[in-house]
Amino acid sequence: MRTQKINMLGTTTINRPASSALHFWSSVPKFGTGLCNTKRLARARIMSLGTSRGDPEVGLEVGERLYLGMDFGTSGARFAVIDRRGIIHAEAKKEYPLYLSGETYDWVSSWKVTLFSLLEDIPLHIRKLIASISIDGTSATTIIVDSKTGEPLWRPFLYNESCSDALPIVKSIAPVNHTVCSGSSTLCKLVSWWNRVDSNKKCALLLHQADWLLWLLHGKLGVSDYNNALKVGYDPEVDSYPQWLLSQQYSQVLPSVIAPGTSIGFLKEEVITRFDFQKDCVVCTGTTDSIAAFLAARATQPGKAVTSLGSTLAIKLLSTSRIEDARFGVYSHRLDDKWLVGGASNTGGAVLRQLFTDEQLEKLSEQINPLQASPLDYYPLPKAGERFPVADPNMAPRLHPRPGNDAEYLHGILESIARIEANAYGLLKDLGATQVDEVFTAGGGAKNEKWTKIRERVLGLPVSRAVQTEAAYGAALLALRGAQQNIQ
Repeated sequence: MRTQKINMLGTTTINRPASSALHFWSSVPKFGTGLCNTKRLARARIMSLGTSRGDPEVGLEVGERLYLGMDFGTSGARFAVIDRRGIIHAEAKKEYPLYLSGETYDWVSSWKVTLFSLLEDIPLHIRKLIASISIDGTSATTIIVDSKTGEPLWRPFLYNESCSDALPIVKSIAPVNHTVCSGSSTLCKLVSWWNRVDSNKKCALLLHQADWLLWLLHGKLGVSDYNNALKVGYDPEVDSYPQWLLSQQYSQVLPSVIAPGTSIGFLKEEVITRFDFQKDCVVCTGTTDSIAAFLAARATQPGKAVTSLGSTLAIKLLSTSRIEDARFGVYSHRLDDKWLVGGASNTGGAVLRQLFTDEQLEKLSEQINPLQASPLDYYPLPKAGERFPVADPNMAPRLHPRPGNDAEYLHGILESIARIEANAYGLLKDLGATQVDEVFTAGGGAKNEKWTKIRERVLGLPVSRAVQTEAAYGAALLALRGAQQNIQ
């Protein structure tokens, strides 16, 4: 079993009191959207669209550095480059190119190509100023790789993939209603792989999507963070894997775990040469996409919550209590000395994209009266299977009857998703989490003002768009945190 001490990898980490880092998230000025210092931000974004001729960066003090965050979501990836005040100096996004491998998509190639394509898109004069990098990825997206080469030994298990074949085995070893007791958990994916493969087990290593992408940059295999590792069974409260997991034969493939936003090491020489980064640019551990979105929103007080409306619906509530209950797909991520309680539903934007184009969504939304309740009762899912607030891998989508008026149909879907969100927050309260008193919205759905009004009515709470809505921004904050730790 690999040691959990990152020092074995030849890197240096700095231990800080748990409460000090939470203060960090609220101490960076909230300049992410340009609501403050608008002229300066506008100039910075103009520079990000310029040529890569090594022009000097504007609006920065002499010697000041920048921090890169990258978000790998379900359908594409983004980057954001910020300064120490949180001002964005460059940002861009790309959809994943699709490569076929037999009858399935080669997601590993898609992610790798997108990673280096995004790095190439960062203007050269900005790249030269980047001091640290961090990446977030979709929770429970799992890759089994060769521990010597980093090459995948199996196709990746995607975030929403259920391995129900392994669930009885996992339930027999884990505590009752533990986070891993869900078919889509990382541990179920590991056990499913372990039981179906006869060879290559001795050299196998489990990595999460963000871990593998970061490895492409720093070259030190076997490092993860305690947010991504939660669903494989890591206990962030005691900072170790539990004994019931370590006693299993497949525990040998588990990665070392450290805090998100911790410096792992410098960029690989080949990455420095190819993209002209500075030699002292460090790579930091990442987190999951929904946690990165929460960090971006700066919801730093218990009772504040962030709903991420992307391809799926993910909620995170800052709570003083840790809540775990796999019966409902509820789990808690550690955020320093508090807990991010929540879960992720399979409902969300993926369903809307199956039914409407972006243009249709915009035009039909204009016709909706958000103050009027829709009589339609749906459970919008892109396909069978739900994770939270109901954990049922066989739940069928419910999107009928469909009225003749498309605006009424969209209204019913948006309101039904809002009801799922309300049920989710109500469940967290019933299980003992801090009661939600305000909801910030991240993700693409945050732009739909009619949907925000619907959700505000259904939730009975103030709902607003987060100051910064992109998970890439939260990953950039992790990079900033890691760089600051590295120099202290």
